[in-house]
This record gives sequence, structure tokens and C-alpha cells, in this order.
Amino acid sequence: MLRRVVVEPHDPSWAGAFEAEATQLVQALGSNLVECHHIGSTAIPGIYAKPIIDVLVEVVDIDAVDARSPAMEALGYEAMGECGIAGRRFFRRNNASQVRTHHVHVFAEGTPGATRHIAFRDFMRAHPAHARQYSELKRGLASAHPQDIGQYMAGKDSFIKDMERRALAWCR
Repeated sequence: MLRRVVVEPHDPSWAGAFEAEATQLVQALGSNLVECHHIGSTAIPGIYAKPIIDVLVEVVDIDAVDARSPAMEALGYEAMGECGIAGRRFFRRNNASQVRTHHVHVFAEGTPGATRHIAFRDFMRAHPAHARQYSELKRGLASAHPQDIGQYMAGKDSFIKDMERRALAWCR
């Protein structure tokens, strides 16, 4: 899976970009939407991140999201179905230059998929040493695999799984 890998220093404007997007998602997903969360590295202050805003949306009924795909497409999103994660609906959006700008991960409220993303974010925010370690890992992988997002993602996998395990235990 070849795609350019760029990680940048944390940009405080990412929080505002999330807020603006959340407002649009509330309209697109309607009364099924329970809550929008800013997740991923752009939600963790002080670390390097791919400049893609990741949004986790919790909904009452995951199956009802499919009927809202046209509203998401009207916002410029591409509906990707579960995209490898059972019980999720995934949407992605590129800008006019075809550079990825947003990911939306939709889960039923309180499901393990939603819980693990939120726990990871909260754990990283509360543990700056682990966040710095993650940031350095990402910078090294982006440097080593600047044209291969697949290798970049694979290189982060064991670290993320370890931190998710710790995060879930920490949240209990």
C-alpha cells in the first residue's frame, strides 16, 4: 500500500478542525449520533502526527449509519463500510489535491472498538513519556518508510497494542 507518509509537529489548530467537523457530522448523522470524540495522534498534544483529523462517532444503532452514507458523501466522505473492523463504519475524506484530511470511525456507543480508541487517547494524554515514545516511533517510521503507509502502520502495531492494553487497564 504505497502512499506518502508525512508526520508533523502537533498543530493546535487540529482541535478547531475537529470541532468544525463534529458540527457537520451531527447534521449528517442525525439523531442516531450520541457523541463525537477527537481521537488519534492529532488529539494528543505535543506529539508528531499525520495531519489527518480522526473522529470517533458513537451512535445508538450502527446499522442505521448505512442509510446516512449519502449525507456523509455530501460532505465529501467516501463510505468504506467496516473496512476490516467488525461493527465499525469507516469514512475517509481527501482534499481537492487528493491528500487525506479526515477519517471518521463510527461505532455503537460503548462497544469495545469505541472504548479502546478513547482509552488510548486518554492514556497518552495522561502519560506524556509514553506519548513522546510514540511520537519518536512515528517519526522514525515515517523517515524509514516515507512512501509506504503499510510499512509505517505495521511498524506501529505492536506499540499500539501494548499501549491499548495498558490504557484499558488504566481506565478500569
